[in-house]
Amino acid sequence: MAAKTSSKADAWVLYDRIVADAAPNGVHSNPWVKGADQQLRFEPDYATLERLLGVPLHLKAQTQSGVPALALDVWLSYELRRAGFRPDQIWPRPTHPRVIPAAIGPLISSLPVKLREQVQAHVTKKASITGVTSSSAVILGKNYLKQVDVVISDWQTGPELLISTKRMDSSYGKNAPNRVEESYGDAKNLRLRHPLAALGFVFGVRSDILQKELKTAEWLFDLLAKLGQEDDAYHATCLILMDYDDDVAVPSSQSEPEDGILDLGSDPASDDDDDEPAPTIPETKIDDVLTRLPRVSILRDRTPDVLCPGRFLTAMVVRVLGATPINMHEEVRERRKRVATPPPPEEEATV
Repeated sequence: MAAKTSSKADAWVLYDRIVADAAPNGVHSNPWVKGADQQLRFEPDYATLERLLGVPLHLKAQTQSGVPALALDVWLSYELRRAGFRPDQIWPRPTHPRVIPAAIGPLISSLPVKLREQVQAHVTKKASITGVTSSSAVILGKNYLKQVDVVISDWQTGPELLISTKRMDSSYGKNAPNRVEESYGDAKNLRLRHPLAALGFVFGVRSDILQKELKTAEWLFDLLAKLGQEDDAYHATCLILMDYDDDVAVPSSQSEPEDGILDLGSDPASDDDDDEPAPTIPETKIDDVLTRLPRVSILRDRTPDVLCPGRFLTAMVVRVLGATPINMHEEVRERRKRVATPPPPEEEATV
């Protein structure tokens, strides 16, 4: 029987290569910089984000596939690794399975060689294993389970970071009110059960909203900012304005992935009895595909300061560090210390 394939399997192959290229041999650049005002800030890798956003356009992936929004999740987890968090701490992970408890890795490593290889092969082959691995994280809020897109969590600490992402490329006036209403409910649900976790919301919007529905854009940006300023909502919110040509746009399907009512240990995107779908892109063709990705730009100059990605990532990391003792996340703390202070401006020579 032929292996199952999916657009998400092809997307993961391309996403993984892009972030691997951005961090050769697993070495990530330090995102922290000091400005002229001596304030420490997170400088995002926008070039990698723009490459990732080209993948769903190349694959002509519909919203229902989950591939377009996944580009944001992959980028955020990559940026958190740049901050110094370990790959096994952040979901989605840079390899399959995308969600796996951190303790499982050391357990597998401790097994005898033959058994270790068998267990590792089984975990890697399966799309998901109930209660063990998953393609997406499901977190219990105050009143219901919620799929959360980017997570830092462990059984010893509980959730430390929870970021939800949404993406909207068309039908802004129709979809924007629903997205904002959902985000308010999700924030309250998660915040009340996990008050110490860094809670964030990232919204990717195609930039043509500024030409087609300016009033909707102003309304949406205002509410996004307020979502990150209220005591019982998110600690920070972020806007990513995506600019790309009409000839590479994917026709809207007018539908989005539906989680339904979630159960503990459930994976809304996978079937526990199925093997991981196989990609259709051969390993030898990946680089060629990546050279032909549609061009996407991030309109940083049109993004309100309160919603800029650098400010958002700074707030998320600082929140995690502030809620944990100094002997935790030591690499994250060390990276912030290693930032060099820019040299003072040269004084003009006097005659």
